[in-house]
Amino acid sequence: MSHSESNPKKSIRKGIKLFSQVDLPEQKFTNPETAGYVGFANLPNQVHRKSVKKGFEFTLMVVGESGLGKSTLVNSLFLTDLYPERVIPPAAEKINQTVKIDASTVEIEERGVKLRLTVVDTPGYGDALNCSDCFKPIIQYIDDQFERYLHDESGLNRRHIIDNRVHCCFYFISPAGHGLKPLDVEFMKALHNRVNIVPVIAKADTLTLHEIKRIKKRILEEIAGHGIQIYQLPDADEDEDEEFKEQTRLLRESIPFAVVGSTQLIEVKGKKVRGRLYPWGVVEVENPEHCDFLKLRTMLITHMQDLQEVTHDLHYENFRAQRLKGSKDSGGDEVEDPNLSEKDKMLLQKEAELRHMQQMIARMQAQMKSQQKDAGSPGKVTSHQV
Repeated sequence: MSHSESNPKKSIRKGIKLFSQVDLPEQKFTNPETAGYVGFANLPNQVHRKSVKKGFEFTLMVVGESGLGKSTLVNSLFLTDLYPERVIPPAAEKINQTVKIDASTVEIEERGVKLRLTVVDTPGYGDALNCSDCFKPIIQYIDDQFERYLHDESGLNRRHIIDNRVHCCFYFISPAGHGLKPLDVEFMKALHNRVNIVPVIAKADTLTLHEIKRIKKRILEEIAGHGIQIYQLPDADEDEDEEFKEQTRLLRESIPFAVVGSTQLIEVKGKKVRGRLYPWGVVEVENPEHCDFLKLRTMLITHMQDLQEVTHDLHYENFRAQRLKGSKDSGGDEVEDPNLSEKDKMLLQKEAELRHMQQMIARMQAQMKSQQKDAGSPGKVTSHQV
């Protein structure tokens, strides 16, 4: 054995020298002259790459009477056709029609960023003669998605949970009225604690600018008067640039959004625009002077993350707290939630039986340990001793 092989320190130094001669890819290491720099400032880049690779999920619900342009607006927002085979039933079939839940999912990719968009439509809303219970299927659908997420979150495999919770609800208000209808008030009062409601004035091209301003003021007054909580845009941070602060202020002042939807391309002064052609002119969908379509899309895109966070931190947590609280009363006894389905009741019953069995096993084990301890103590006189 040579001396260099017998000296471990010399072998390590030799290995380091050989390793330093290997061509490595260029990396940005810590500059010794930059005191206090560690490198975790690059963490946002890691989060960005991971998020882009994973993709994003968003669920949008559209609610409103038939003929207000809900499908057209959604297709205009995301430049896709979500309802290629939709059949509009005649008026005779709408008399006793119940509200249906139509969920359509589409994968949208833009500049390498993937968005799994789910649009939940509610055909039949407000079409029947008796509309007193027309929003109950909508409430049930939202609660079912919360229940599904809670079940998946409490399960064993929580890595690949699909988030189908409703993150935003566009509620379409008819431009023909002078504000909110009784059905509009009852719907928003029933759902404002479950979902982020964004009021939208449909078909704003049927209103003058003065009428739009007046109906917006009237709607906001009625919303505040009935104690309805609609989605509020978060305040811009102090470190944000002035352009973003101004954009947030304009978006907040535009609520409720007066919109016009169209997927038709029209040539105006040699330029292709999306709009609606009338005998007196063209209404450009993406022209801020014609409607609030661009502002609505900007609000949805720039605050999509905030809509998801409010859904998770506020609405879902409220549902989760009520759901856990509803399983037991203050005395610890089981109570039955009238809104639960038969399957959920059976699951709760099985869970209660399992908890009871676990408590019995725990008591038996405690008794056995106590008996073994008493039997092994020398100072104790057991029944076997004389």
